[in-house]
Amino acid sequence: MKKSITSKEEASEKKFDLEERLIDYAVDVIRLVESLPDTKTANHLGGQLLRSGTSPSLNYGEARGAESKNDFVHKMKVCLKELRESHNCLKIINKGIISEKDELVARLITESNELISIFVKSINTALKKSS
Repeated sequence: MKKSITSKEEASEKKFDLEERLIDYAVDVIRLVESLPDTKTANHLGGQLLRSGTSPSLNYGEARGAESKNDFVHKMKVCLKELRESHNCLKIINKGIISEKDELVARLITESNELISIFVKSINTALKKSS
């Protein structure tokens, strides 16, 4: 008999499934970028955010298949770099009032901050294990 999972348990499981979090983050970034107005500023920031905001999920897949600890750390650092870029871009969009989707922008800022923390911790743990 299949166990029924509550939405709270699903949210808890999802929170710890980093790959799914990164995919959800990328999808939300895409939704935000598609909603931005057609202005020079929004197009510029939207393009940057689209690249940096979808990159971590793709690079994390590469990190999971890393050939060595050094390769793993390198790929995780690429993810971290892209998340930091996305975080700053989102803050610019938020402060510049470039998007009307305030809730989505705020959620993405929070999520990017949490993901940054996860990646910093993971990289530090991997580096400690390799020494």
